Amino acid sequence: MWRLRRAAVACEVCHSLVKRSPGVQGTLPLQKLHLVSRSIYHSHHPTLKLQRPQFRTSFHQFSSLTNLPLRKLKLSPIKYGYQPRRNFWPARLAARLLKLRYLILGSAVGGGYTAKKTFDQWKDMIPDLSDYKWIVPDIVWEIDEYIDLEKIRKALPNSEDLAKLAPDFDKIVESLSLLKDFFTTGHKLVSEVIGASDLLLLLGSPGETAFRATDHGSESDKHYRKVTDKEKIDQLQEELLHTQLKYQRILERLEKENKELRKLVLQKDDKGIHHRKLKKSLIDMYSEVLDVLSDYDASYNTQDHLPRVVVVGDQSAGKTSVLEMIAQARIFPRGSGEMMTRSPVKVTLSEGPHHVALFKDSSREFDLTKEEDLAALRHEIELRMRKNVKEGCTVSPETISLNVKGPGLQRMVLVDLPGVINTVTSGMAPDTKETIFSISKAYMQNPNAIILCIQDGSVDAERSIVTDLVSQMDPHGRRTIFVLTKVDLAEKNVASPSRIQQIIEGKLFPMKALGYFAVVTGKGNSSESIEAIREYEEEFFQNSKLLKTSMLKAHQVTTRNLSLAVSDCFWKMVRESVEQQADSFKATRFNLETEWKNNYPRLRELDRNELFEKAKNEILDEVISLSQVTPKHWEEILQQSLWERVSTHVIENIYLPAAQTMNSGTFNTTVDIKLKQWTDKQLPNKAVEVAWETLQEEFSRFMTEPKGKEHDDIFDKLKEAVKEESIKRHKWNDFAEDSLRVIQHNALEDRSISDKQQWDAAIYFMEEALQARLKDTENAIENMVGPDWKKRWLYWKNRTQEQFVHNETKSELEKMLKCNEEHPAYLASDEITTVRKNLESRGVEVDPSLIKDTWHQVYRRHFLKTALNHCNLCRRGFYYYQRHFVDSELECNDVVLFWRIQRMLAITANTLRQQLTNTEVRRLEKNVKEVLEDFAEDSEKKVKLLTGKRVQLAEDLKKVREIQEKLDAFIEALHQEK
Repeated sequence: MWRLRRAAVACEVCHSLVKRSPGVQGTLPLQKLHLVSRSIYHSHHPTLKLQRPQFRTSFHQFSSLTNLPLRKLKLSPIKYGYQPRRNFWPARLAARLLKLRYLILGSAVGGGYTAKKTFDQWKDMIPDLSDYKWIVPDIVWEIDEYIDLEKIRKALPNSEDLAKLAPDFDKIVESLSLLKDFFTTGHKLVSEVIGASDLLLLLGSPGETAFRATDHGSESDKHYRKVTDKEKIDQLQEELLHTQLKYQRILERLEKENKELRKLVLQKDDKGIHHRKLKKSLIDMYSEVLDVLSDYDASYNTQDHLPRVVVVGDQSAGKTSVLEMIAQARIFPRGSGEMMTRSPVKVTLSEGPHHVALFKDSSREFDLTKEEDLAALRHEIELRMRKNVKEGCTVSPETISLNVKGPGLQRMVLVDLPGVINTVTSGMAPDTKETIFSISKAYMQNPNAIILCIQDGSVDAERSIVTDLVSQMDPHGRRTIFVLTKVDLAEKNVASPSRIQQIIEGKLFPMKALGYFAVVTGKGNSSESIEAIREYEEEFFQNSKLLKTSMLKAHQVTTRNLSLAVSDCFWKMVRESVEQQADSFKATRFNLETEWKNNYPRLRELDRNELFEKAKNEILDEVISLSQVTPKHWEEILQQSLWERVSTHVIENIYLPAAQTMNSGTFNTTVDIKLKQWTDKQLPNKAVEVAWETLQEEFSRFMTEPKGKEHDDIFDKLKEAVKEESIKRHKWNDFAEDSLRVIQHNALEDRSISDKQQWDAAIYFMEEALQARLKDTENAIENMVGPDWKKRWLYWKNRTQEQFVHNETKSELEKMLKCNEEHPAYLASDEITTVRKNLESRGVEVDPSLIKDTWHQVYRRHFLKTALNHCNLCRRGFYYYQRHFVDSELECNDVVLFWRIQRMLAITANTLRQQLTNTEVRRLEKNVKEVLEDFAEDSEKKVKLLTGKRVQLAEDLKKVREIQEKLDAFIEALHQEK
């Protein structure tokens, strides 16, 4: 009841308002009515309720109120005392204004939300520059004192401008649906404002047909909007591509400014403003670990499973070009169609202030901004490759390690492998194809290696070999990144562009991959610069249909995006695997240390290099010991060795021919002539040879002489090799023979024996020489005639037929000598005939040459015995010698000859000893040092000469400790960077 009472009061208020202006044709706006009256709009009046007509149709049949005509509507007359004419055009105007407001509000909300999401996406795509903090000196944080950063900041576009430039179609579709909801809500609000009575009048009016006609027209509007939406999608995609390229150019400009800023900071450091030693970069530490691992022989099942990016592809597929784009320099040798990569090249990319390259084993830096340095670097890489390739081979598994530093380079380690071939051509080794496959598999079988599979887009995909190889090594594609090169040629030559999309999406290959990329590596001109190739690549993809038709996505193109993706994948793999690898090497170290303690408890752990240094010191000490040999010892050895070398010549060619003469004058003349000839031609050379051999023998004795408990047989092979090589290199002084010839000639011309002691020494020397020759002659005769009767009876030995003939001939010749003890040295022809006939009479057939050979030995023995007897007689002949053998039948010229020979030997030995101690020992020591230095640089030589289980165990221990220490340092630096 109270509700009806309140409604009646509201009706009276409204009625009074109408009564105040009876002449006005119209009604007040709804906004001026009482809140209660406006909300119910007289709906509770009983009589009004009876006259309300029925609804003809539903309000929800009409999708929009935008087509309502603005015309005056006459109200039906009311029978209760007043009949005002009401016109609702203000309500319609208010409804339209409300619709426009909600439309603007919805657009603003949707557009703002879309711009915010787009900005957040672009902000997430910006690379993380925190990795570069290590290289920035502290002065950068005070750079605002030198550079106006505020001015630079104002010049850069802000986030709102970037958001306006980056629309997103998906977000626009969401905004349209949101606006549609707002429109529906607006319709409901208008219906509540107008009220049910107005709707009855509107529906009962002739405008009903117009509403229906407008509804049919909206369907055609929808079709038109579908067509325009497709065009808008293409336009938005093109705008998005332009925006991305513009953003990439902004990033490149910022990078260039960053490079200039770093150069400025480094220049200020050089001037002394700030001094700080740069820490070793993280990637350099990791590269050192890989270098040590490459030299480590994988024992104890500890294999190298550390990540690196392995670049594989068919020959001439563009592997090297992709690497050069990532390294931002043309650093590799190139050729048209021929194999240029003949051995693996490990390239370590790292951040640095200057763009330089250097090899692991060299200190020379190549400036990659200068063309002459680039040419020298390419030439050096080609020389190292050819040096690694052994004779008869085409490729080599030995790795060339190269470090490339520069501003803006992505930190990673890449290994460029020889291109996979299908056919072995002329000039290649027969096993080239298998060798390349084995090298590629050895690198790809590492479970943590990232495989960068390079495919040539300009050739048919069915001709590819490398994809099958990669799918075998990584069947699930968990560590493979596929790169399609030469996309510009592919787009030009391929009839169906969708085929390129199928290649990029991996639908044409059985191979799976983490990501697929398309790049352009230039126009095929080897003289193109990296900057020109990059500009051509950007221009191509900007105008490419592959991007405009959404066959390729923006993040799948350009080598820059490829390098960013590969770097992220590389460091993710490193962080996941490096600690596990460090733990495996800890276990290996424990095993090796335990084995050493059990086998060599009292020996220090000396690796091959340390053992070589120890052996080197011992060898040098032994060479120095040569200078401590006494002069007496040198002269004794030299004199004895020289006589052993020349004694045969002296007796056979000088003494025996001279002794056949009839008088002393002829004897002395013959001796002088032969001594002069001997001195001029042979004696000095023989003396130098003897001296050099003596030096070798003494050096060898010191080198091989055991040192008791301190002797280590592990050095024996090394010492022997050093001795042989030093002796081979040593050459006696060329002027020694000339000076020695003069000295020897003067010594042999002297015939004056000063005292009895020298005379006795000469006789003793002569007796020893003759007795040695007599003994040799007796042995020769015994071998000729066989055992005598005593040996035949005691040792049951028999003579051969030849020995029997020699014995019979010897007996016949001895009879001849007994008849004539002064017989000359040669047999006459008639004497040979007589001996032969005598032997034939006893039934012995003999040849004349056999008689001569037997006579030589028989007469030699007879002569030597006679000379010894004469030497014994000359013991008391020094008195006659002083008187020149006047009034004496004794002649001792042979004693004088041997005294001259003995004195020459002594003087020669003294001269050679001086040359040895003053010159040759020092030269030998120098040669030994050179040989040791050469061996120290030749690792293969050291491995060959220093062998054994002890050496190998010490080598493994050293390597494992070094690897573990470097891994621990790298892991610590990795945690600090996090």
